[in-house]
Amino acid sequence: MKKSTANAQWNKGLKDGNGEVASGTGNFKANYSFASRFGEDKSATNPEELIGAAHAGCYSMFLSALLEKANYKPESVSTTATVHLGEKDGGPHVMKIELNTEASVPGIEDEEFQRLAEDAKANCPISKVLSAVPEMTLNASLKK
Repeated sequence: MKKSTANAQWNKGLKDGNGEVASGTGNFKANYSFASRFGEDKSATNPEELIGAAHAGCYSMFLSALLEKANYKPESVSTTATVHLGEKDGGPHVMKIELNTEASVPGIEDEEFQRLAEDAKANCPISKVLSAVPEMTLNASLKK
């Protein structure tokens, strides 16, 4: 079984504090804060942005794998995941994730592409982990 790790350090209180998240490999490191999570500070990341990156990456790879399994040769799959943080039961809650993907796949018809795109949304490992999110949408398009 493959294991992956990440770590986070938080200093001080919620609103006056700050922290850093990093991947276990050391390939990624970023700051985060209350303002970057709940406000408009764009100088740091936040957990929801990292969830979006993980979901977009997993989805793109999984869709590519499904396309290959169906005997297509994808040239590219580009996905943006938008994670909506709202409030539920008096606290922060991930309310929705929107996946927007565009792929270049020679020879595939849109109906077949949509079927495989939906399959990837339902079955990529990160989608499965995020199944508690109340709403997950997909907009998939082929590059012309």
